[in-house]
Amino acid sequence: MGRLRRGRPATSASPLACTRPYFQYLGIMESEPAILALAALAQSTRLDAFRLLVRHEPDGLPAGEIADRLAVPTNTMSAHLAVLSRAGLITSQRRSRSIIYRADLDRLREVVLFLLKDCCQGRAELCQPLLAELAPCCD
Repeated sequence: MGRLRRGRPATSASPLACTRPYFQYLGIMESEPAILALAALAQSTRLDAFRLLVRHEPDGLPAGEIADRLAVPTNTMSAHLAVLSRAGLITSQRRSRSIIYRADLDRLREVVLFLLKDCCQGRAELCQPLLAELAPCCD
């Protein structure tokens, strides 16, 4: 009961319970889902699609519009969106006859935190330039 195992949510009795099944007890992403997310982004069309969806948060975009904006055939884009979805980087929701895709910003945050968790061995002065670069994007 005390330790969260991969693929199973923590019990509600745990004050540190996390809703993401691929997280360790303290909310630190494990290597396997991070590798899956990074591998999904390691292809130029998928990276472009993900960045496009991030720019269109919170509304998202229909699959056809994503394909049109990136000049990719719709069936090819569908396969790319499926890879991003399996990696947990995007979500989809049916609206009438369209499927609207949205970037999962929580997952993006988790991947970035996974990469930075050991940043500068806890020495804030070493991480400050990196944090300063990230700050303007959030204004």
